[in-house]
Formats: sequence, C-alpha cells, structure tokens
Amino acid sequence: MYYIKSNLVGFFTFILIIVELTVGFSTLAIVNIPRAIFPFKSLKIRLSKISNSIGEYTVYGLKVIMKIMHKDSIKVFDDNEFDKNAWYMAVSNHQSWADIFILLVAAHKRIPLLKFFMKKELEKNPDLRFKDYENTLNACKRFQRSPSTIFSYAEGTRNNSIKHQAQNSPYKNLLKPRIGGIATALSAMSNIDVLVDYSVVYKSDKRGAWAFLKGDMRDVKVSVKKYVIPENLKNKNYSTDEQYRENFKEWIEKIWAEKDLEIERLKF
Repeated sequence: MYYIKSNLVGFFTFILIIVELTVGFSTLAIVNIPRAIFPFKSLKIRLSKISNSIGEYTVYGLKVIMKIMHKDSIKVFDDNEFDKNAWYMAVSNHQSWADIFILLVAAHKRIPLLKFFMKKELEKNPDLRFKDYENTLNACKRFQRSPSTIFSYAEGTRNNSIKHQAQNSPYKNLLKPRIGGIATALSAMSNIDVLVDYSVVYKSDKRGAWAFLKGDMRDVKVSVKKYVIPENLKNKNYSTDEQYRENFKEWIEKIWAEKDLEIERLKF
C-alpha cells in the first residue's frame, strides 16, 4: 500500500510542479517580449521588477505544492534580518536535484529572488581567462536592475561519498569550495555587502529526483547564516589580483569550516 501511495504522490507532485513552472516561465517569456523590441534602460528595469514578482509568485506556488504533497516538513532556522531592497550573494552545500526547490522555499519572502549563477567553467577553473572574466562581468550586469540574490553552489557539483573521497576533502560533510565563480560575480556587483549561507540537511540518505517527488526526502532542515563581506574583498579583480584570490579563499574556507560543524549539528 505504501509503495502505491508514495508513487502516486510522486506522480501528482511531478505534474503539479511541471504545470506551475510552465505557467511561470510562459508568463515571464510573454512579459519580457518588449525587452527585445525596445532597448530602453528604464523599461528593462521595470520589466526586471515585474519578472521578480512573477518569480516570487511561482516560488510561492511551488511552496504550496510541496506543503500539500509533502506536508509541512521543511524546518528553516533563520533569525537573521534582511532587506528585500538590497542585493545579496548566497551559497549552499549541494547534494541533490531537490536542493533548488528546498532553497527557493527557504529564501521565499526573506531575501530577493534567488538568481542561480552556475557558470561551470569559472567555478571549476580558478585561473580564469580574461575572456571568461569579462563575459561573467557582463552577465552579472542584468542583476543590477533590481534587488536580487546571486546564488551559486560553491562546491561546484553534488556531493557524494565517492566525490568526497576522491577529493580528499578536509571537511566531514562538504567538498572543497570552488570560489572562482563566487569571487568573480562579487567583482561585478559592488553593491553586495552580505553573503548568505544555506546549510541543507536531509533525514533520508536518498538523493534521487523520484525520491524527492514521492516524499522520501520530505524531512529536511535548513540553517541560514549571513556574513558581512570584508571591505578588502570588494571591488577587486579576481582574474589578475593574486592577493585578492588568496584572501577570498581564506575567508570562504573559514566559513566552510563553520558550515561543516553546523551541518553536523543539524543532522537528524
């Protein structure tokens, strides 16, 4: 009986999420048609704000779907104060395809809409080529039109026991952080003063998409911490400033050590 029930939950959760995302992305596409026709900065800023609102409603829909299908089983520990009119950088540990939904729910109505920044060639290569660096700076400019949260999976890939062992990670629960993409994005966004760190812990050992959809991964804890970005890590060029790269690496590794302990504390 449980097998039938859980698979039915998975099927209907999948359908509801697909419908919700289709409506959301279709609305975004229609609303942003004028952007390609009329190249006015004021129009782009206005459309960016409207797009963020549509994104927030879409995330709210996902939140309702997960609450109905998986019950209210996401526990978020967040006693921070945030400003929805500010810009943020956010990172998280990465374990599953489900992480994106958990993070969107955890951040909903707390900080500006998450904008997932996953430029893999930058995250994987600390010695950024100039062209890659310039392309990243240009890509980040659109995030300055309205308050946003630039998000990146700092580990660069989903963590599992095989990858953890192969990397010989010094952290018990994390892979080593790949800071290239984060630091480069920060170089392009001088108005970001705070890094928001999400630590996600699942009760289940399962990590597959179907396990998430049918509710096997419904029990999850999310801890939220914020860190003020030091002044010496702002407005620097990651591609050419070796001292900046070293300072940024030390700062992130300190946060990662704290995060490792926090994940251990959160475990079910």
